[in-house]
Amino acid sequence: MFGRKKKQHSEIQPYNPIKQTPVIRASICTGEQVAGFKDKESGKFEEAMLIRGEGDLQEFCSRFGVNREDIKKVW
Repeated sequence: MFGRKKKQHSEIQPYNPIKQTPVIRASICTGEQVAGFKDKESGKFEEAMLIRGEGDLQEFCSRFGVNREDIKKVW
């Protein structure tokens, strides 16, 4: 009754290379990195997963079929 509502995560749409660009958004202050996809038309960023290390980056690439060379880093 008085508890917080839990966030419901929306389902991540599959990667579409025609409409989206794979991006890692990094914080300048904390160094936190979030991998996701940026829409080429609107510029909207959709988060996919948190990157804590090399293993997470490899998982992101294999899960979504992305080449490392295609990933851009944005601050």
